[in-house]
Amino acid sequence: MQKQLAALCVFALAGVAGARLIAQDKPKTQAAAPAFAIPAEDAKRANPVKPSPASIADGKHAFVTQCAMCHGKDGDGKGELATDMKLTLKDYRDPSALKDVTDGEMFYIIMHGKGDMPSEEDRMKPDQTWNLINYIRSMAKKEAPKEKEAKPQ
Repeated sequence: MQKQLAALCVFALAGVAGARLIAQDKPKTQAAAPAFAIPAEDAKRANPVKPSPASIADGKHAFVTQCAMCHGKDGDGKGELATDMKLTLKDYRDPSALKDVTDGEMFYIIMHGKGDMPSEEDRMKPDQTWNLINYIRSMAKKEAPKEKEAKPQ
């Protein structure tokens, strides 16, 4: 009886080990990302910091130190890290890029993060974030550079 019990235990352990090996060989599928929703009261939030040369300068400093690695030094969405991660980001120089995004929505995304973008909540004070939004908005007032046409040679 003991030999049969020992054999049964060996088969059971072999079955568990085999099941684990099979599970490891299967490709892991990512769970669908949960829908990103900004609370309505946050989306409606108005920027309490009026755009001024000082606000925009402060926002530019924050952008260069915190955002440019992904969003590009001039806001084109082609920063080194975004390129390495194969991310497609908005060109903030294009006036239409953020036309449907409220300041409150931008504030929420910057403070809480979204997707691959980390939260800035522990690194930026609210006024710095509002200044950053003023700077990002100032980028869109300039026309996005048009692709240079190739000159016939």
